Amino acid sequence: MSEPCIVALGGGGFAGEEGGLRRFILELSGVERPRVCYLPTAGGDAAEWIQLVRERVAGMAELSVLTLFHREVSDIAELLLSQDVIYVGGGNTANMLAIWRLHGVDVVLREAWSRGIVLAGVSAGANCWFEACSTDSFGPHLAPLNDGLGFLAGSFCPHYDGELLRKPTYERWVAQGVLPAGYAADDGVGLVFRGIEPAEAVSEVADGRAFRVEPSGPRALAVRRL
Repeated sequence: MSEPCIVALGGGGFAGEEGGLRRFILELSGVERPRVCYLPTAGGDAAEWIQLVRERVAGMAELSVLTLFHREVSDIAELLLSQDVIYVGGGNTANMLAIWRLHGVDVVLREAWSRGIVLAGVSAGANCWFEACSTDSFGPHLAPLNDGLGFLAGSFCPHYDGELLRKPTYERWVAQGVLPAGYAADDGVGLVFRGIEPAEAVSEVADGRAFRVEPSGPRALAVRRL
C-alpha cells in the first residue's frame, strides 16, 4: 500500500494544452499505463470535457469516467477502488460536494486515499480535498466555502494569478479568519501532499507560483519546473 497522495492544481490539468502536470500525475502512480477514473461532476458531467480528457490521456492511461447526473455505474466503490489515479475536474465545488455526498462518493474517496490511490484535481477538483476554499460556486462573486472533504487541513485557493480577485480576496479572508490558513496556486501549478503534509510544488509553466497563506500574509513556496 502506497502513502496517501493528493495533487491540488491551481489551473490547467488533464484538459489543458500543457502536458507537464498530466504526465507528472500519471507517473506518480508508479504504473506504466495507469488506470485512471475521471470525475467530471463539478462541470455537470459535460460531454465535451469528458471527450477532451479522453483525447489528452489517449495512449497514456486506461481511462474510465464516473458520471452521476446520468449514472451508469452501480457499484461506485468497486470502480474507484480499482484505480491507480482518480482525477477530479473543475466547475462548481459546492454542487459537486453535495452530489458526491448523496451518492456516497465522499466516503469511497477517503478509502481510496487511505489505500494510496493518487487523488488529483483542478480548481473545484483541488478545492474539495481541503476543509475550506475560495469558490465561485454561489454566483458571479467569490465566496468562502467551509464544507470541504477535509482530507487536508486548512483552505485552498486556485487560479491565484488567473483571476483578478482571487489573490486579494483569499488573503483578506484568511487575515480576517473567514477561512483558515492554507495554500494557493497559480494556473499550471500543482501542490503535492504526501499523507497530510505538503511535499513539493511543481509547475508546467514558466514562473508558476505557489504560496502558504497565513493571517500575516502569503509566503512563497519553492516550485520545481517540470
